[in-house]
This record gives sequence, C-alpha cells and structure tokens, in this order.
Amino acid sequence: MAEHLAERLVLSFTVGGVTVAFNLTTMLVSWVVIVLLVALALVLRRGLRQEVEDKPNRIQATVDVIMDVLQSQLLAGFGSERVARALFPFIGTIFLYVLFCNWIAIVPYLPSPTEDLNVTLSLGIMVLVMTHGVAMRFRGVRHHLKGLLEPLPFLLPLHLMGDIGRTTSHSFRLFGNLYGGAILVAVFSTALVPLVVPVGLNLFFGLFAGLIQAFVFSMLAVIYINTAVTE
Repeated sequence: MAEHLAERLVLSFTVGGVTVAFNLTTMLVSWVVIVLLVALALVLRRGLRQEVEDKPNRIQATVDVIMDVLQSQLLAGFGSERVARALFPFIGTIFLYVLFCNWIAIVPYLPSPTEDLNVTLSLGIMVLVMTHGVAMRFRGVRHHLKGLLEPLPFLLPLHLMGDIGRTTSHSFRLFGNLYGGAILVAVFSTALVPLVVPVGLNLFFGLFAGLIQAFVFSMLAVIYINTAVTE
C-alpha cells in the first residue's frame, strides 16, 4: 500500500511559461463523492414524499434524527438564530462533503481528496470568503470594512495576515490529520503487520477520525463566521 500512497495521476501543461498541473486522481475521487452525495439526496427526497398527516416512514424518521443532530451540534456556535438558520445549508454541506471525502478512504487504493492540500486549502479559502461575505451581509459593507481598520488604520495588514494565518491553519489541520493517518496505515501495511492491524487502522482513521475531523473543520468555520458577524 505504501507504494501507492504518493502515486497520483497528474495532468500538466505549460501556458505562457507557467506550468499548470491537475491531480486527476483527486478530481476523480472528488466527483465520486459529489455523485454519492447527490444520489443520497435524491433517494432521501423520494422517501420524503408522503402526506403530512401520515405516520413518518423510516427514511423520514432517519432524516429527522440526522437534521436534529446536525442542527444541535453545528449551529450551537452561532450567537444569532437568524445567522444560524441562514448558514445551516452551507455548514451542513461542508460537513457532509468533508465527511464523505474522509470516509471514502476506507476503500482500498482509493485516496481521500482531503489528503490533498489543494482540496483542504480550497475549502479554507471558501470559508474565508464566506466569512467576509456573511459579515458584510449582516453587518453592512461599510461597518464590516470599517472594522478591519480598527482600532487604528495602519493595523489593516495585521488583520489581513490574521486571515491568511487562520485560513492556512484551518486547511493544514484537516490535511495533516488525514494525510498523517494515511502514512501511518501505509507504514503498518508494509513494515509491520500486513493484514489485520492495517485494516483496523484504516477503518479507524477513515470512519472515526474522519468523522471527528469533519466536525472540527465545520465547527471552526462556524466560529470564524460567528466571530466576524458579532464583532
């Protein structure tokens, strides 16, 4: 398994002296995750087609439980119920996407997209853009931009550096935990116990640790957005 850890199918070309590379493996697995999420949503949607007064079916009951758990856990960090309701689709989508990206690694030789720094950094940048966008929406553009100049205007570079550092740490935390887990599984697979232990570790890092990391990434996004809105 270790020999496959660093293997990636990369498409690269040069434009104007600049080399552009695409990790086709990560892109393909990412699209697999997206298709799985869309298929799951369609299946659940079909199961919800029933009269309101009817007794909830299994799919309806399962969806209600999942929604209650997600709302109670992911929205607890928001100081405003209005902001929480508006941001729940975004935070919920991030959580499910990262979760499925982490879980797909339990399939042999199928790398998790979150083991690629480009993916986690893209998610971190998306959260950063959403943070400022939501802050301008709920606080007003002028009020939010004015806050970047407080307490003194010359501190603006420090605010921007703080955003960069926060986004970097947000992205590297997810990437480091997932990629580190993949390395550990690969080491056990080749150098130590080649069967039972690697399978158990793969399930642990794929399922349990994958769930924890998806939750942590989503909760940090909630904290960043809530801080920007309430400042």
